[in-house]
Amino acid sequence: MSAIQKTSSGVPLTGRRAGRTAAAPRRPMPARTRAGVIALNTLLAVMGVFTVFPFVWMVFSAFKSNAEIASLDQTFFPRDWTMANFESIQTKLDFFRLFANSVFLSVSITVLAVYTSLLGGFVFAKYRFRGRGFFFGVILSTMMVTWAVVIIPRYTMFRNAGLVDNYASLIVPAAISAFGIFMMRQSMDAIPDEVLEAARIDGASEIFIFHRIVAPMSINAISALAIFQFLWVWEDYLWPYLMISTQSKQVLAVGLTTFNGQYSTDYGGLFAATTISILPVLVVYLVFQRRFIAGAASAAVKG
Repeated sequence: MSAIQKTSSGVPLTGRRAGRTAAAPRRPMPARTRAGVIALNTLLAVMGVFTVFPFVWMVFSAFKSNAEIASLDQTFFPRDWTMANFESIQTKLDFFRLFANSVFLSVSITVLAVYTSLLGGFVFAKYRFRGRGFFFGVILSTMMVTWAVVIIPRYTMFRNAGLVDNYASLIVPAAISAFGIFMMRQSMDAIPDEVLEAARIDGASEIFIFHRIVAPMSINAISALAIFQFLWVWEDYLWPYLMISTQSKQVLAVGLTTFNGQYSTDYGGLFAATTISILPVLVVYLVFQRRFIAGAASAAVKG
């Protein structure tokens, strides 16, 4: 028989209402803690405004003429809204071809890098073999080598292979990511070995286990890595600039330099092209944002 509670007036309370009455009251936040939370939120809000403001200003400036952008009497919103900058970027830059090239390369490399990282992380996290720690350490050591050290040997290697001005020279080096393997390995360490052993007992193959069990359980880490990888490829400038010489094959990051003339810069066209170029980044982030933080955190704390 459940206990019967009474109010201060002697009226009995039972069931859910009694449970709510018996619950301990929530203690108020101490004044010092509340002040700290308010100060932290205020600081983050101010930093957020300073971070977002340049991008918002760029978007509005894309609808201004170059004369208005260069004017000393600046206004946040355009005085005379114009679409001329968006119309000119296609004729000056062949914008949409370069945009399509960047989308193709970014998506292709991201898919390949995520998949190979999943494979590598699975092997290093769930298989025991001689030299596992050594090989994993070798992979991690490549992250410590700066880009400037390997760029000349890598360029020479692809030139000797006849892959200059070929998308293979952009896709192959980025198809395997040391950071991705590390991230996936850290995340997969949290997957219980008993789950995989149970699947093996039921007759599941290693390919089935990898694709139908391990990969779905690593979706948060996959989402985080996909965002990182897509951003790295989308923003890459130097390597495509060195390897691709045909203008129609070039990527958008390199093509944006077209607006920088010898004596002047077409700021209106540059802002218009940049505004459109950030749209894929926003789309990728919005698609994966729900799992991004969880995936990054899981890779950081597991080991």
